[in-house]
Amino acid sequence: MPDDLHPEDVLRAATKGRVAPFYLFYGPGEFRMERVLGTFRTLLVPEAARDFNLEVLYGDEAIEPEGIINKASSMPFLAQRRLIIVRRTESFTAEQLEKFLPYLDKPSPSTCLIFISSRTSFNTKFYRKFRSEGVAVLFGDLKGNQIVPWIKRAASEDLGVTLDGDACAYLHAVVGNRPRELYSELEKLRLRYGTTVSLDQVKEAVTHSRVYTVFELMDAVSIKDRGSSLRILKRYLEEEDPRDAPLGLISMLNRQVRLLWQTKAVLQKRGGTQEVQKKTGLSGFPVKKLVEQAPRWTERELESALERLRWSDDRLKSGSSPTLILETLVLSLCS
Repeated sequence: MPDDLHPEDVLRAATKGRVAPFYLFYGPGEFRMERVLGTFRTLLVPEAARDFNLEVLYGDEAIEPEGIINKASSMPFLAQRRLIIVRRTESFTAEQLEKFLPYLDKPSPSTCLIFISSRTSFNTKFYRKFRSEGVAVLFGDLKGNQIVPWIKRAASEDLGVTLDGDACAYLHAVVGNRPRELYSELEKLRLRYGTTVSLDQVKEAVTHSRVYTVFELMDAVSIKDRGSSLRILKRYLEEEDPRDAPLGLISMLNRQVRLLWQTKAVLQKRGGTQEVQKKTGLSGFPVKKLVEQAPRWTERELESALERLRWSDDRLKSGSSPTLILETLVLSLCS
């Protein structure tokens, strides 16, 4: 069974003119998926001919497979290709999905037909067909060491911005794993600094961003600076939505403590930066920070920190005062 394609695989092939007659797009990575669809629209259907050769259809609307097949079988008008996007494919019944199979066995070479599904079962004939043809594309969440290369590629290929590895890693550390927010920050950097952006410029720009406050707080707690931690916590609670901020902060602190623990375990075995990168899935600037911060903590302190985080999470969910709980938590972590 072939591995499912990654979005970058499909984009690279499409820019070289290699486009399959049909694809299945699936997975939780909605932002990345929409970017790939946008690229397909640009590459396959000239804007002047788009009204005639681009159709977006929905599986939960009153359209039968036969109607989609007829559209896919039609010749493009004043263009080389037609692009048909079928959203909410999961809304079709299993019987309806099987009606697409004869077309998928003999697709029109001048049409690119893309099915988008939020639920897939590769035990069924329809979904299995895409995997067997090597055209199932998984849009998963970005993880670990995928993120910095994605930032660098999105900056370069989409926006024409050159960022070095440390600048990308710093942006990742501050903003997190969310492609939509990362891309938004890249657009701001492009507008502010042009096509070449340094690490210092990234630091300067994100200092004025709300996400920087969380990053700053993680650093202050990691070096056990009580005064700075409380000041930053106060600012964070003033800037963020009071309904979501406390639990979001607990999640970020929990992640930070676990990263410190992973780093400490590597350092105790006399491992270095490369081993920390492999263990944590991070790279560049964040790893350097962890290597500096982890020796400040004992194993018992890290274990105790996780227990305090669990206790604080329970209290927040039971309706206790968020400000009091978080201030107590931060003081205990820094003690």
